[in-house]
Amino acid sequence: MSQSKELVAASATPMILSILNRGESYGYAIIKELRELSDSEIQWTDGMLYPVLRRLEKQDHVRSEWRVADNGKRRRYYHLEKTGKAQLKEHKRQWTLTNSVLTKLWEGVPCSA
Repeated sequence: MSQSKELVAASATPMILSILNRGESYGYAIIKELRELSDSEIQWTDGMLYPVLRRLEKQDHVRSEWRVADNGKRRRYYHLEKTGKAQLKEHKRQWTLTNSVLTKLWEGVPCSA
């Protein structure tokens, strides 16, 4: 089952910031990591990822630079800036609160069809 568009939009920024918090990366590697972490449940495309990366770059949360990889291909590498780390901290706080509330609401309450 795929995620709703609304959930994808809401979770894109914290997911990208979290991946970049582990270390710099490039577009395809970010998409691949999300796919692997979700056991292929999250399937992003370039069209979903790059607009978010461009927005984060305009907000000075992420910096990018072109480099030539070992295989000779040019790749744009993204790096998390200090403001991006602060933004990630705030996203973590918000998502932790949301998860806590939903967990309490759902405990012991079966979903009916």
